[in-house]
Amino acid sequence: MERLMVLGTGNASVTRCYNTCFALHDGEHAILVDAGGGNGIIHRLNQMGLDLASIRHAFVSHQHTDHLLGMIWIIRQIATLMLADQYEGYFCIHAGGGLTQTIRTISQLTLAPVMADLVDRRILLQEVEDGEKRRLGTYQFTFFDIGSSLTHQFGFTARLHNGRSLVFLGDEPLLNAGRRHAKDCDWLLSEAYCLYAQRAIFKPHEKFHSTVREACEAAAELNVCNLVLWHTEDTQLADRKRLYTEEGRQFFHGNLFVPDDLEEIIL
Repeated sequence: MERLMVLGTGNASVTRCYNTCFALHDGEHAILVDAGGGNGIIHRLNQMGLDLASIRHAFVSHQHTDHLLGMIWIIRQIATLMLADQYEGYFCIHAGGGLTQTIRTISQLTLAPVMADLVDRRILLQEVEDGEKRRLGTYQFTFFDIGSSLTHQFGFTARLHNGRSLVFLGDEPLLNAGRRHAKDCDWLLSEAYCLYAQRAIFKPHEKFHSTVREACEAAAELNVCNLVLWHTEDTQLADRKRLYTEEGRQFFHGNLFVPDDLEEIIL
């Protein structure tokens, strides 16, 4: 059974939930996508019962702190397991736009030499290119540059075991570069910074983000079947699922998911 394991759902500034990141789990191994901004990622994995030794591949979408820095803690923990002979084989981190060199540099500057020495030996940093197809575990991925005007950022399409398509857009709205990947897809993973009525408060457009309404309108236009909304503000967590779902269903009539941290979605 394939599962989307939601480790965090918040944007960069949240303090009441964790930054948006998730794992794609095939029943045996997991692929980690982004890692949030700190060592809270380790606690999240523990809470969801995800064994670090089961994670053989990871993807980092871009260099912003709320997506990148948690990966350094993942490297640290997996290096510890490797040194204790508790992790078999290689751990591969996939990223584009030169981000692999950034990860390499931070690892060298912040980790103990015995751990940093494992980078490029058993912890492999693999640069991806726009349009590149690559096998990650049991999944076929196609990576694409989302066309961000802020920084290099990559999304991907993954073909699930059941034949369905899953598209991850990173943390910006659906830009032209991603539209051809998202059209008619089965699962679309999209940011939605805040409610449309609160755009004057949170100013999502100034931060290159969208509202729930806009994310749902885009998904409806592209005939998406299942839409997952996250990377949100955190001022109304207790009511977020209800409020976002109520707004979203006015504009998107497929299956709409507004997960909380530590939820699982069956794909």
